[in-house]
Amino acid sequence: MQKVNIVPRTSPYVRKETSTKRMMVDVLIALTPVTFFSVYKYGMDALTRILVSLLVFILVEAVYFLSVTKAEGDHFSERLSNKFKKYSINNLTAPAVSGLIYAMLLPDQLPFYAVIMGALFGSLVGKMIFGGLGFNIFNPAALGRVFIAISFTTLFQGSYGAVDAAAGATPLSTQFPNVFNSYSLIDMLTGNIPGAMGEINSILILMGMAYLIIRKSADFRPILSASLIFVVLTTIAGYFLQPNHLVEFVLYHLLSGGLLFGLAFMVTDPATSPVSRPGRWYFGLIIGTVIFAIRIFGNLPEGVAFALLFANMLTPVIDYPLWSTNKFKTRFFVTYGVSFALITLFGFLLLGGYIAWN
Repeated sequence: MQKVNIVPRTSPYVRKETSTKRMMVDVLIALTPVTFFSVYKYGMDALTRILVSLLVFILVEAVYFLSVTKAEGDHFSERLSNKFKKYSINNLTAPAVSGLIYAMLLPDQLPFYAVIMGALFGSLVGKMIFGGLGFNIFNPAALGRVFIAISFTTLFQGSYGAVDAAAGATPLSTQFPNVFNSYSLIDMLTGNIPGAMGEINSILILMGMAYLIIRKSADFRPILSASLIFVVLTTIAGYFLQPNHLVEFVLYHLLSGGLLFGLAFMVTDPATSPVSRPGRWYFGLIIGTVIFAIRIFGNLPEGVAFALLFANMLTPVIDYPLWSTNKFKTRFFVTYGVSFALITLFGFLLLGGYIAWN
C-alpha cells in the first residue's frame, strides 16, 4: 500500500498546480495598469502614498516574521542571518499586494500620517495578530481603509468629489441626474472623474479582473454572485427612483465608487473568502446585498470595504463543516435561489415603502 504524506497547510487552499507566490504575483500584475494610471493622473501625490503604504505593509510583515521565526546559531547576528535565509518571496509578495490594494483605496491628498496609521492597523490587527498569511479573518487592506474612514472622518469629506458622493449617502436625492452635467459614463469608464486613486478607471479594473480570472488566480463565483444581486437590486431602486433614466442609473452605480475594484481585487482574496465553491456564491450574495443597502440607505460615501469585512466575519459560518460542501447539490440551488428571491422581494417592498413614506 502506497504511503501518503499529509502536509499541514494554511489558507489560501489551491486546488490546482500553482502556488501562493504565483497567485500573488498575478494580482500584482493585474494591479499594474491601475497603479500606473493613478500615478499618471495624480503624479507624485499618488506615487509617494503608494510607496509609503508598501513600505509599511512589508516592514510590518518582515518584523513579525523575524520575531516569531526560530533559527539556530551561537550569536545574535548568526541567528538573524539564518532567519533572513528563511524569508521567502511569499513574505514579500503577500504584503506588497495588501499594501498596493490599500493605497488604491485612498484619495491622493490624504495626509501621510493617516496613510501610515491605516496601513499599520490593517497589517497588524488585520493580519499579523492572527498569525500572518492564511490565518487572518479580515482583508487587511479593507480593514485599514475602514479604520481611517472611521478615525479620520473629516479628512474624507469632499475627497471623492460629486460622483462618489452621489453614489453613496444621497442617491435618493436629485444628485444622480445632475452629476451628468459634469461627468459622463465615458468619463467613468476612462477615469476622468475624481475619486480614490485606483477606483476610477473602470476599463483598467475590468482588464485586471479578466486577467486574474483567465489565470485562475481569482474565482469568478463571488464576483458574479455579488454583481448579479447588486444589479437586480439597483434595477429595482432605479425603477422607483429614476424610472426615466433606469439604464443610466444602473450603469452609474456599477461604474462609480469602489464596486468594480472591490469585486476584482478584494472579494476574490482566497485567504478571507470561503473555501468551498458553493460558499463563495453565498459570500458574493452577502457582499452585493450589503453594498446596495449601504449605498441606498446608509450614511457612508462608499460601502464596499464595510460589506467585505461583514462578509469576512461570516466566512467561518459559511465554511462550518456541518453544512459546508464543495459539491453543488440540490440543497445549494434551492437555498441560494430562495435567498436571492427573498432579498429581491424584500428590496422591492422596502424601496416601495421608503418612497411612499418620503
